[in-house]
Amino acid sequence: MNLIIQGAHVETTALKELAKLSGASGIEQVVPNVFRLRNASPAEGIAPLCSKERLDYALVPENRKLADFKLLVTDMDSTLITVETIDELADLVGKKDQVAEITTEAMRGEIPYDESLRRRVAMLKGLDEKEVERVYLERVKLSPGAEKLIAAARKADLKILLLSGGFTHITKRLKEHLNIDYTRANTLKVADGKLTGEVDGLIINTDVKRDSLLQVRDKMQISKEQIIAIGDGANDVKFMAEAAVSVAYHAKPVVIQHATHAISHVGLDGILHLFD
Repeated sequence: MNLIIQGAHVETTALKELAKLSGASGIEQVVPNVFRLRNASPAEGIAPLCSKERLDYALVPENRKLADFKLLVTDMDSTLITVETIDELADLVGKKDQVAEITTEAMRGEIPYDESLRRRVAMLKGLDEKEVERVYLERVKLSPGAEKLIAAARKADLKILLLSGGFTHITKRLKEHLNIDYTRANTLKVADGKLTGEVDGLIINTDVKRDSLLQVRDKMQISKEQIIAIGDGANDVKFMAEAAVSVAYHAKPVVIQHATHAISHVGLDGILHLFD
């Protein structure tokens, strides 16, 4: 196994201590502030030391390559992009704080996702549909390293699946911008150019996200061992469980507990360093 260490700044003293703890045979610099500790083993002291130093760490198989995989699956809000789009829409009707509180509770798994979405979407009733486009243009920003990750995945011939409890208004634009292969998201019901405060059709909850991944997996005729999944909230846990490599990205504790790896201090391109 290799121990991958990365962060905004990696001290030499921390690297040496981590090498000692893990019994690594050597330390290699991959790029600035990213290091590979060869022939490392798990050790109890690694997690607390990395937490103290604000470093991300991952024990990964030697010679595991991105090209060994066929599908990259990612959540959208607070994962591929930096914002929760429903919170930003609610800001336009003066209800961001109320909606954000419900969003946080849902992402921590404290209330059922379907209930949380219905309550939040209801607060958007009467909002002009054009305002959704305004949110995309003015407030949606890709997470650091997102474009680099997607470009590397495409170069390695992986397909990209974007799963979202957000809305098709946004996923359609991201699909065009990033050349994403598949998307699944909620559809906001619109009447006379205004949001009705309802979701049109099936709510994309945790089970639907998982089922959507499985449908793409079966269509591609690939296995779990060929899938990488990324998420941050409780409604991502089930689809992440269907991937051999699952990454909790700046995620809630419940997601970190179930993921194979966690990235909390660097951008999405940090995922690329989990592969040789």
